[in-house]
Amino acid sequence: MKILVTGATGYIGKRIIPMLVNEGHIVVCAVRDKLRADKHYLEEEHIEIVEADFLNAETLNNIPKDIDVVYYLIHSMSNTSKDFESLETQCAINFKSYIETTQVKQVIYLSGITNEEKLSKHLRSRKNVEQALASKKYALTTFKAGIIVGSGSSSFEIIRDLVEKLPVMIAPKWLHTKTQPLAVRDVLAFLSNAKGNKALYNQSYDIFGPEILTYKQMLLQFAEVRKLKRYILTVPVMTPKLSSYWLYFVTSTSYKLASTLVDSMGIQIVGKPSDINQILDVHPISYKEAVKLAFEKIEQNSIISSWKDSFISSGRLMNSAHKYINVPTYGCFKDYKESPVLNAETTIDKIWSIGGTTGWYYGTFLWRIRGYLDKLFGGIGLRRGRTHQTDLNVGDALDFWRVIYADKSQKRLLLYAEMKLPGEAWLEFKIEDGLLKQTATFRPRGLAGRLYWYSVLPFHGLIFNGLISELVKS
Repeated sequence: MKILVTGATGYIGKRIIPMLVNEGHIVVCAVRDKLRADKHYLEEEHIEIVEADFLNAETLNNIPKDIDVVYYLIHSMSNTSKDFESLETQCAINFKSYIETTQVKQVIYLSGITNEEKLSKHLRSRKNVEQALASKKYALTTFKAGIIVGSGSSSFEIIRDLVEKLPVMIAPKWLHTKTQPLAVRDVLAFLSNAKGNKALYNQSYDIFGPEILTYKQMLLQFAEVRKLKRYILTVPVMTPKLSSYWLYFVTSTSYKLASTLVDSMGIQIVGKPSDINQILDVHPISYKEAVKLAFEKIEQNSIISSWKDSFISSGRLMNSAHKYINVPTYGCFKDYKESPVLNAETTIDKIWSIGGTTGWYYGTFLWRIRGYLDKLFGGIGLRRGRTHQTDLNVGDALDFWRVIYADKSQKRLLLYAEMKLPGEAWLEFKIEDGLLKQTATFRPRGLAGRLYWYSVLPFHGLIFNGLISELVKS
């Protein structure tokens, strides 16, 4: 089959693409920016990458007409509560208009369980998209999943933050809300097994794990897997806004995403039984098993995708990466340093491992203080860390930076700042002519930006001198 995967750089998209290739299919990956596509895709003969922005109908002409099956995995292209619903619906309308002109036989849409009349904005948007995708020209198969649990998933990482950081939790009453978590491996099994199955044409199914759990039970079971003793007290006085701040300050999520999650967590998510497990021969594992498998992936350093790498987790950057590759020079402040490289391979490996649990080699505590200050003023802080300890791809989150360009063969890494700033900032590492060239660029916004630059200048001298010295050590 020739299969189109939309949302190819997303959490599920990155995981299902290698599965489809291993099954012998030709996979067309639709991305808004080719620079964000996994670099391994360029080397795979069974993968074709096309640029398509589903908010721009004209770009959809880049998608081949001879597609058999489509996975529609586009979600929340904007995370602002005012416009993400209309944007998601418009994407679906544009997609449908174009796909109806192709030979596509089946569209498989991954949605969320919507079994209550009162839906969160997030789930209401999923329902609207399903309605917009329905067509007489192709068959629509919809899977409505419960909370997805897997290494790098938002629910897993947020629960991990709460459990591992807080021995005692005073938590909102929505921790008593019931849900049915589903392992990411089972989500992928449902999606993969459904392609080309005519029995599923124009059908919708809830897919969920074998247990009905409250969020409190999920936290406590997670703690059991980690062999941690945790105590949780729920209080009825936390407003949605206070709950959002609670999640924001304790976990790695942004405030906007925390607000969206709180909005959804008050809604019970229990699936409607069906015979889909028997039809596709998928038998979902328990929540504890899903958590254990997720930690196996973490320990093997083999996390395929993470919600943190989505631009939705960004505090600032919401557009295509290519717009930020050309670092400006006019009206900018620069901190430029260079140093002879004793061993280029060692230095590159250090650069590609920077941040996350490795830290920043010199003055890491100062970077952490900057992260705490960023969090205090509504930024993302350092808690996002990084998905992989030694590998970097365009679009990856790296603490409060975003990877804009990463090419080991060219010995160049470019980062764009997503912290709260009165301006824009880039940090570049490049090896040329036996020298490591390290450049911090800041484009100030107004007087506040200029005052900010001069106020942090003494710290830059300390941090950046120490950083380049450590990077060039053999």
